[in-house]
Amino acid sequence: MILSALDLSPVTGDATQAQAVRETIEVAKAAERLGYHRLWLAEHHNIDGLGSPAPEILIAALTQATRTIRLGSGGVMLVNYSPLKVAEVFMELEALAPGRIDLGLGRALGTDARTGAALRSVGSEAFPQYFHLLTTWLLDAAGKAPIGDEGPLRDIHANPSGPSHPEVFLLCTPEESAAFAGQMGVGMVFAEFIARTDGGPAVAAYRKAFQPSLFRTEPWAGIALIAYAAETAERAWAEDALRRAANVSMLSGRRRRFPDLAAAQTFLAEHEGTPVRALVEARTIAADPTTVHARLAEKARTAQADEVFVMATGPSLATRIRSLELIAAAHPTMAHGQVPA
Repeated sequence: MILSALDLSPVTGDATQAQAVRETIEVAKAAERLGYHRLWLAEHHNIDGLGSPAPEILIAALTQATRTIRLGSGGVMLVNYSPLKVAEVFMELEALAPGRIDLGLGRALGTDARTGAALRSVGSEAFPQYFHLLTTWLLDAAGKAPIGDEGPLRDIHANPSGPSHPEVFLLCTPEESAAFAGQMGVGMVFAEFIARTDGGPAVAAYRKAFQPSLFRTEPWAGIALIAYAAETAERAWAEDALRRAANVSMLSGRRRRFPDLAAAQTFLAEHEGTPVRALVEARTIAADPTTVHARLAEKARTAQADEVFVMATGPSLATRIRSLELIAAAHPTMAHGQVPA
């Protein structure tokens, strides 16, 4: 099992969103030091508890703050943007850190419909066309499939040109999105923490539909999970209360930030016995490092996933990094300082 990290620039305690963005840089440095294979950054708009709407900017900063870890978007919400502009941004990132850039793409808006309209999003129905345009420009820029002298894209090129392009992945929740990723011959990551269902069926649909392409000759599937480790299971469960409370409030129809663990625990107590709290806690992975690692390995095995992304979570920057440290220490390969190929 290959382990990677995912960070949403969460706003914790009395921190600001600007501070949350800066904290992601520290998470990236820690993930590299610990031997995580990749660090991916998410795109969210108009959400108080998440700091970064522009993963490409953070990736650019991280190309200069790290040396070995792969950096990517998890993901860019493609229908919010011009496909040519996304191709140019990620070719430029590839120029800054050749061989280290991943372009993870999402079909959704990363926000509500009104905010999507403010972003001038064209809506998820345009994703297949946008995906085709984007990948055509990437392959052209890297010299793998030059755009010809005829057709609507003639004489339009994404700069800077290669010699390489980012790896391309599709973020999936429904099985049809996973199948689309397979048909296009790119990687896929099942966002289990969003879908709140196991990733096995989506991974199976992806592998069944996979067709080799200029991007990838063999299928590659990942799953993204939220997991939190502390020295003891009791401590991990207690410190995970902020995240569980935020999820319960969101699923109850109202996003809410909690200033401290006490407030989160009070809120959870008020929702004792409710179906939404039971749903959140049934899918929670928060325990001692050995237990967390075993749960992650079991998830990878049952889903037949090649890689597991662990969301960096915790009530503070220090605990987020400590959780990543403990999970890495429980991983046989990473415990010996070996970075996966």
